[in-house]
Amino acid sequence: MSRAASRPPWELSGDAKRERVRSLFAAITPTYDLMNSVMSLRLHHRWRRAAVGLLHLEPGARVLDLCCGTGDFAFPLRQVVGAAGVVVGLDFAEPMLKRARAKGAPMTPALGDACAIPFADASFDAVTVGWGLRNVPDLDASLAEARRVLKPGGRLVSVDMALPKAAIPRAFAMLVHRAFIPALGALVGRRQEYTYLPRSTQEFDSPEALAERMERHGFRNPVIRRLFMGNIAIVRVER
Repeated sequence: MSRAASRPPWELSGDAKRERVRSLFAAITPTYDLMNSVMSLRLHHRWRRAAVGLLHLEPGARVLDLCCGTGDFAFPLRQVVGAAGVVVGLDFAEPMLKRARAKGAPMTPALGDACAIPFADASFDAVTVGWGLRNVPDLDASLAEARRVLKPGGRLVSVDMALPKAAIPRAFAMLVHRAFIPALGALVGRRQEYTYLPRSTQEFDSPEALAERMERHGFRNPVIRRLFMGNIAIVRVER
């Protein structure tokens, strides 16, 4: 066994993290939508709609959904941009894209890496990413790429898990992360994978730190909204 193979994915970076995370998400694809609904009490659709609302999109807009998974962001995006708009879903896990196609996600699927986006400069009005930035192998590269493909004035919005600021809600969230979510994963035979998902949240930037990182990459006017007692954070910035 290689040294990288013996380390947990949150300790990896670069190609080692890319391949581990790709394998992880390929493995959980069959139960991904069900688990998202259970863990979020079916609220993740509402959170995505809230994020889309912060983009102020017009009909006909072009949107790129990074780390699109099974395409859930495509539904509220399509409602806003309409039939004349373009919604592209990019993911590096092909099983996720196949699942998105199977459930009729209204987007154009694209197999690719968020750290090397296969589209031209200034080609999108907005970029979305849901529960994805903490999984990319190089966060700074992915933010630089997101800015590159955005048109001037375009917006990037991220929705993800977060840890509440207040002590008691934070302690409860940590208990859920360490015990409940892995136990839930065990019910579908994926304890190891659902140990990574909450742990990756603990190891990731806080919403405030993420907004500051985005500003270092040339984004501006950050907006942070915390939902679900601080356990979900929406971060929106402008190019």
